[in-house]
Amino acid sequence: MCRNIRMLANFAPPATAAEIRASALQFVRKVSGANKPSKANEELFNQAVEEVAAAAERLVAGWVTSAPPRDRDIEIRKHIERSRLRFGKEPKRTPIEPIP
Repeated sequence: MCRNIRMLANFAPPATAAEIRASALQFVRKVSGANKPSKANEELFNQAVEEVAAAAERLVAGWVTSAPPRDRDIEIRKHIERSRLRFGKEPKRTPIEPIP
């Protein structure tokens, strides 16, 4: 799985449309093998991103669980600590991650 695709279900506050679209974009890039499609494939690529984002949004909105919602700040701190232990430094932040 692509490292940039994040778990989006069961967060408080819920995942934003921008976060869901970013994950859809990463998924379509991974499946197609193209970071930026050619002009000939651009329309199909963008349509796939929108369809995957719509499906992901339905999934995230409808997901039912008995677990309490995860806190974004705590999950980000866990990610930073895992990265620090693995690589000895803090990870680069992506634009969709809030800064703690």
